[in-house]
Amino acid sequence: MSRYAKYADLTKLSTEYARRMLRLSNRIFGEVARPTNSKSMKVVRMFSEKPLNLRREVTHYYPRHVETGSLMIKLRHYGLYRDEHADFKEEMERMRVLRGKAKPKRQPRSKQQQEEEKKE
Repeated sequence: MSRYAKYADLTKLSTEYARRMLRLSNRIFGEVARPTNSKSMKVVRMFSEKPLNLRREVTHYYPRHVETGSLMIKLRHYGLYRDEHADFKEEMERMRVLRGKAKPKRQPRSKQQQEEEKKE
């Protein structure tokens, strides 16, 4: 018989030594040392859990909007996803162009233009 098996048998006994060893074992392994009622066990359970601000499922609640948005744009480009709002915006822009009321596209300024403006 192994030593652990002998220890396990000892803890099952109702001697003072067995009770003290069980309490010591519970203290070492972070369990409740003495038998307690259900209300106290609820408090023990509460304090043994991670705080809310350290739990990933609470702090990282929202999905990855940026990645999901870029994925949907790609899928729409491939024709696998229909975005009715984007379709409507494109159709309204197309109609503005046909009526001659389109807003002029803003050209990005080159570094050369920016340097010339700084000199002036």
